[in-house]
Amino acid sequence: MSLAPFELRAAQKRDWRALRELRLEALLDTPDAYGSTYDESRRRSRAQWKEMSRDFNYFVAQRDGDFVGMASGGRHDTYPDTAWLFGMYVTPEERGTGIASALVGCVERWARDSGFDALFLHVGVGVPRARAFYRRAGFIETGERRSMSRDASLELVTMRLSFS
Repeated sequence: MSLAPFELRAAQKRDWRALRELRLEALLDTPDAYGSTYDESRRRSRAQWKEMSRDFNYFVAQRDGDFVGMASGGRHDTYPDTAWLFGMYVTPEERGTGIASALVGCVERWARDSGFDALFLHVGVGVPRARAFYRRAGFIETGERRSMSRDASLELVTMRLSFS
């Protein structure tokens, strides 16, 4: 049996509930991979989620009307004039179907269209599956490592995907 095709698009304000559910699922699935915690995210108000879905650069993947993945990208305040992949998640049953690569492609297209020559990300040392995925997607480690701001015991590796 083949899977129905998936749809990719920029998130809209009306997607706030789905983004909230995906983010909470992601935080339960791999809590050390994200800069916020489940409890912090769960406590955000409806208005905050609506604002995030409207103002943050989220892309979503849907299959058969169900939200099955998301990624966000944007500028990083600490690293002026750079484009970043901030967070990505694909539901476990959809892993290995090409959705993760397609979501990275959405953020990459946004970065290219915005005039950037590379896309950066931080990935946790303790999340080897994600690091391996990003390597396969063409990201290379820059040599920079830092502690996660919410938990200094979690080490992050900086990776870069050059467009040239």
